[in-house]
Amino acid sequence: MCGIAGFVSPAASAFSGPEQAREATATLDARVLDAMIRSLAHRGPDGSGHHLAPGVALGHRRLAIVDLAGGAQPMSDLGGDSDKTDGVWVTFNGEIYNHRALRRELPDAPFRTASDTEVLVHGWRAWGESLLPRLNGQFAFGLWDASRRELVLARDRMGQKPLYWAPLGAAGPAAGLAFASEPKALLTHPAIEPALDDESLVHYLTYEYFPGERTPYAGIRKLLPGHLLRWRAAAPHDVDIRPWWTLPGEQAPAPDDAVERFLETFDRAVERRLMSDVPLGVFLSGGIDSSAVAAALCTLRPARSVDTFAIGFDEESFDETPHARRVAEHLGTRHHEKRFRVRELRDVLPRILPLLDEPFGDPSLLPTYLLAAFTREHVTVALAGDGGDELLLGYAPFDADWAARLVRPLPHPLLAAARRTAAWLPVDARNFSPQFIIERFLRGAGHADADRHPVWIGSVLPGDADDPVRPDLRRRLPFDAVLAPAREAFAASRHPHAAQRIGHQYCLTYLPEDILYKVDRASMMRSLEVRAPFLDPELVELTARLPLRWKRRGRRSKVVLREAVAGRLPAEILRRPKKGFGIPVAAWLRAPLRELLADTLGTARLQHSPILEPKTVARLVNEHLRGRRNHAKVLWTLLVFELWRERWLG
Repeated sequence: MCGIAGFVSPAASAFSGPEQAREATATLDARVLDAMIRSLAHRGPDGSGHHLAPGVALGHRRLAIVDLAGGAQPMSDLGGDSDKTDGVWVTFNGEIYNHRALRRELPDAPFRTASDTEVLVHGWRAWGESLLPRLNGQFAFGLWDASRRELVLARDRMGQKPLYWAPLGAAGPAAGLAFASEPKALLTHPAIEPALDDESLVHYLTYEYFPGERTPYAGIRKLLPGHLLRWRAAAPHDVDIRPWWTLPGEQAPAPDDAVERFLETFDRAVERRLMSDVPLGVFLSGGIDSSAVAAALCTLRPARSVDTFAIGFDEESFDETPHARRVAEHLGTRHHEKRFRVRELRDVLPRILPLLDEPFGDPSLLPTYLLAAFTREHVTVALAGDGGDELLLGYAPFDADWAARLVRPLPHPLLAAARRTAAWLPVDARNFSPQFIIERFLRGAGHADADRHPVWIGSVLPGDADDPVRPDLRRRLPFDAVLAPAREAFAASRHPHAAQRIGHQYCLTYLPEDILYKVDRASMMRSLEVRAPFLDPELVELTARLPLRWKRRGRRSKVVLREAVAGRLPAEILRRPKKGFGIPVAAWLRAPLRELLADTLGTARLQHSPILEPKTVARLVNEHLRGRRNHAKVLWTLLVFELWRERWLG
């Protein structure tokens, strides 16, 4: 994996001769590009590179994984000695797992390296946009086609690798465009101001992440997964954004050999992701997804040569190391395990926050960072089980769907009364405690299918009595406006069963914006590459179209996966329910983080907040610290937001 950055301007079409080209290149601020790529040094500690030509600047930070000697970027289809004003140039973050097969389809291309990156420049020259559906990988790249004077930005199907962009200055695309792997790189550009986007931040408070194209900064946007952006140097300098791939939203007839076909496709997905010139291992939580990945790897390599990694915590309800150890012993892997105390988890905060240029409310970022740091001590690449829950409907809230449909017809006053009663249950800070489950269930049970899961798993419920958003801002962004991104994702599916449409919703929202965002940021902070076999395009296409019975039967989730790997894993692992990768936030906020919470969310500091209502926040803090209510989710979301705002906006 790597960090990429760059910018373009209409000057790209203003020069033709070599003297003018040199003059134009000199006017480009190379120091700006250097600042952009320096801000991404954590993503690529093994080297940096840049390409400067009339109207275009491309930068790269490298984490060397494939072709350690010859894969330097930015890379051109004309080789390193070519005229820098010609050719196709790319700065690329990711891996193309089928690059060797694509090379065979380009027999006349003058390949000079063994790098997967070079397939992009020669493939673009040969196929143009039709290159993208041919790629099997995780990627985000910026490509400059000098002959067309055109910048192309592209992102992989499921959103495994991030890509942000912004117009340069008030003139919009007419003044040019900048792009980068993370917003912090864009903020170093003098034409981009770090202004607050209050509407996006209201969305963050509900989802704990930024849905769709949104970011916390006005003017900076994400390129959506499976999308392509084109910017042309010739007037009128429009930005054209469109999808090049969409997640299958319809069901197909189940093949008679569904289990066998799934297992064969899954094994191929794991095998593709073994492409590496550096050491590789597996994240192992003891859940079925990561265990299935480890088991598949052990069919491809001797188990004693497979490194598996797990971390644990002193709090028993948050610790999964016994299950990971059981799987490792069963498979015979070379297992690595480390336990962390609360103090060590807490100490991660000041290390993460300076790198986290967007507020992110999922506290599992912290243990994911610790797992990445521990794994990076031994290997440079790790396989993970991400995507299995979304594609195969494995999350715990799916277990409650049947009950929610029974409860929904009840009168709203009755449901509201039940919620008020549940609020007085004894507070229990354990992971997925009965008190937490009951409160969460009642919070979302009365909502429609499209809204229920975002309400269940999110933080702030718009319009609720505990809603901390200022009333004037809430009037602009009521419940319907904030839930619109989730509803659009739900409506994008044409599956016949609501559970399938909810799974589609997870794949378009929670998976890229929470899970994959978290894994990318946590791993890249430690310069570790993470690969997700469940998100292989062939496997995604197969799984997305499977009928519901192969995903859930009653409370049994991931049916096709469990049957496929039944002969590879211990029976108790196959029976294990889903358990999240969490930390004891509720207890932390009452003890080791008590002072930080009270100070950061104190009324005096929030008096001039453009987002938060100080009195409501004060009540939430008071009720939580006194042990009357468990407001951990909303308070953590608010705490991270305020710490981010102080760090990045002053």
